[in-house]
Amino acid sequence: MAPQHHKVVVIGSGPAGHTAAVYLGRAQLKPIMFEGMMANGFAPGGQLTTTTDVENYPGFPEGVMGGELMDKMRAQSERCGTVIETETITKLDLQQRPFKLWREGSENAAEPTDTGDAVIIATGASAKRMDLPGESKYWQNGISACAVCDGAVPIFRNKPLVVVGGGDSAAEESIYLTKYGSHVHVLVRRDRLRASKVMAQRLLKHPKVTVHFNKSPTEALGDGNLLTGVAIRDTVTGETGKIDASGLFYAIGHEPATQLVKGQVDLDESGYIKTIPGSAETNVPGLFAAGDVQDKRYRQAITSAGSGCMAALDAERYLSELEAEADEQSSSLPNAKL
Repeated sequence: MAPQHHKVVVIGSGPAGHTAAVYLGRAQLKPIMFEGMMANGFAPGGQLTTTTDVENYPGFPEGVMGGELMDKMRAQSERCGTVIETETITKLDLQQRPFKLWREGSENAAEPTDTGDAVIIATGASAKRMDLPGESKYWQNGISACAVCDGAVPIFRNKPLVVVGGGDSAAEESIYLTKYGSHVHVLVRRDRLRASKVMAQRLLKHPKVTVHFNKSPTEALGDGNLLTGVAIRDTVTGETGKIDASGLFYAIGHEPATQLVKGQVDLDESGYIKTIPGSAETNVPGLFAAGDVQDKRYRQAITSAGSGCMAALDAERYLSELEAEADEQSSSLPNAKL
């Protein structure tokens, strides 16, 4: 069967993907979105589907549940003309034009299931977890991987909190959490911080922060509903202990979902897709990146949405230029003789 051709394909269904789809749909480009089924470990809608209260997305003064926010985005994408397929793209060939895409289950076929003149990849990134005993039970009930997203949630206010990590991100998030928690305990598995000298000094001098060197968490403890503490172990002596805490925040890095494009597009040293500054363009003409798959600094729903808008506008411009080139080539052909 011949592959289905599309002007523009959106891969991913978080805020970046849906914002791109809304703009593309309004531009009459008839986008198709592959929202993925448990792609990168998440249901369609991405990381926000695992979040409870979202209090920092504009337009929701009372806050909104993460899943509800993504349902609204999905409905808006469809209303604007996006065709949404609950399938995962498992293979992408960027070497030819149009680009070739294979849906899950068809990746071994010689011919692709779909082709596209332009592709927006918005597959996101996932926070590294520790798979501690009790982690799954208390995830989003005391355990989080985003202090900026969740730090102001009522269950953390004026309560002791724990952060795991020793880099700049861990230092920044720990200091941020001092605005809300009564005290912040930072667990560093080595005998020193990996953070920059400035950030390390700021962290170590903060009156509401205690840094525990050579310590790692071993279990998330709770009352069955919410986290109440963290079991810890000394990485040198093996001594065990416990810290009473209402929050456990992981700051040990993220994994961008770039498996589809590895070896075909420029990535940075951390594996994120490189984009041309001030745009969503990659080094491959016609391929655009939006959201956390290209953003290792902010990683917020609102910044992802903004980059989705950029990707859509860049893709629309690219497609217009393609069409103009095709028209120019067609008009330059000699008239066929009768």
